[in-house]
Amino acid sequence: MARRALAGLTEAGSVVVATISVTIFVTLKLQRLSPATALKPHRLHSITHTTSQSVPKMATTMSTESSSMKDAFSKHTDYLNNLNDKRERVVKASRDITINSKKVIFQVHRISKHNKEEVLQKAEKDLVAVTDRYISRLVRELQGTDFWKLRRAYSPGVQEYVEAATFCKFCRTGTLLSLDEINATLLPLSDPSLEPLQINVLDYLLGLADLTGELMRLAIGRISDGEREFADKICKFVREIYRELTHVVPLMDDSSDMKLKMDTMLQSVMKIENACFGDHVRRSEYMPLPGSDDQTSFLLAVPDVEI
Repeated sequence: MARRALAGLTEAGSVVVATISVTIFVTLKLQRLSPATALKPHRLHSITHTTSQSVPKMATTMSTESSSMKDAFSKHTDYLNNLNDKRERVVKASRDITINSKKVIFQVHRISKHNKEEVLQKAEKDLVAVTDRYISRLVRELQGTDFWKLRRAYSPGVQEYVEAATFCKFCRTGTLLSLDEINATLLPLSDPSLEPLQINVLDYLLGLADLTGELMRLAIGRISDGEREFADKICKFVREIYRELTHVVPLMDDSSDMKLKMDTMLQSVMKIENACFGDHVRRSEYMPLPGSDDQTSFLLAVPDVEI
C-alpha cells in the first residue's frame, strides 16, 4: 500500500511540474511578443467570437453599398448619355441655322439700286423662315435647361443668325439691330412656363464682328456700281462699330475669340476706307464735258491740242 501511495504522489508531482513548465514557457513567449500582438487568452477568445459574428454583417453591408453605388453610377450614365444625345441634336440644329443664314446673306448681296426692295423682301422672308423652322427647333431643345453648358455646340449657328439679321436690318434702315430686339423675336418661340433661350452678349458681339466683313464686301460692290454715297455710309457705320468695340473687348473675361475677330474687323475697316478713298481720288481726276453734269463723262482735263 505504501508503494502504491508513493507512486501516486510521484505521478501527481510529475503532472504539476509539467503544468508549471508549460505555463512558464507560454509566459516567456508572450513576453517576447510586441504589446500590440501579446493578447491575453480571454481576449483571443473574445476577438475570435466577435469576428465570426461580424463576417455576415460586413458581407451584407458591402452588398448594400455596392447596390447604392451601382444605382448612382446608373443615374450618372443616363444623364451623360442624354446630354450627349442633346448635344448632337443641338449641333445639327446649329449647322442648319448656319447654312440657311448664309443663304439669307447671299440674297442680300444681290441688292442694287434697281432691285433693293425686291431683294430685301425676299431676304427678310427667308430670315423669318430660318427663325420659325430652325431657331425654334434650337429653342425647344434648350429651353428650361442649363443651355450655357452647350453653348459651344450652338454658338456658331447663333452667330451666323445674328450676322444675317443685322445685315438685313442695316440694308433696310441703315441702323443696327440690337440684342434686345433679337431676343424679343425668340420669346414667342419658347414655352412661357420654362426659362427661354436668350442669345448672350458674347455671341451677339461675335456675330456683329462677322457683320463687318459682309459690309466690306457690300461696300466694294456698291462702289463698282456707282453707289458711292451708300459705300460712304457703310464705311462710317463699320468704323463706328470698330471704335466702340475697342473699348468693350479689353474688359471682357472670355475674349480670346473676340480678339481674333477684332484683327479681322480692322482689316475690313481698312479695306473699306481704301476703296472709298481710291474712289474719291479717281473722281477728283475727272472733269465733265462742257454743258454736262456727269462727273465721270470725261477723262483727265488736258489742254486743247492744235492740229
